[in-house]
Amino acid sequence: MRMSDEEYFRSCVARERQLAHLLGHSNIEECYESAGTLWENTAPLPKWTRDWQACGPLMVAYGITLSYAQDSVSARAATTAAAPATVYFSEHPSKDKAVMYAIVKAVILVLEHAKTAQ
Repeated sequence: MRMSDEEYFRSCVARERQLAHLLGHSNIEECYESAGTLWENTAPLPKWTRDWQACGPLMVAYGITLSYAQDSVSARAATTAAAPATVYFSEHPSKDKAVMYAIVKAVILVLEHAKTAQ
């Protein structure tokens, strides 16, 4: 079941905050006047789950490959896989948003794995 637009928006911002921390950003804030934009000091951070201009370079930098699957029984089971993450299209407002979310999720998993392997 897909969450409300507000819940989805907040989940995207939360993933972006998690990624920013893993990338070494600190002192991250979200100002009331600019809801949805994370700031580090006076610089806005990229909106990786919501903007292809931010997500595309992230995908290339971490070598994330995409694949797609369609369950023949249910269209709701269609997925995108951004190795090592899988995301169901039905849980996102559009396929485009699902793919960006999967890429961010995959980079987070890669960075967390690298951190624990140290």
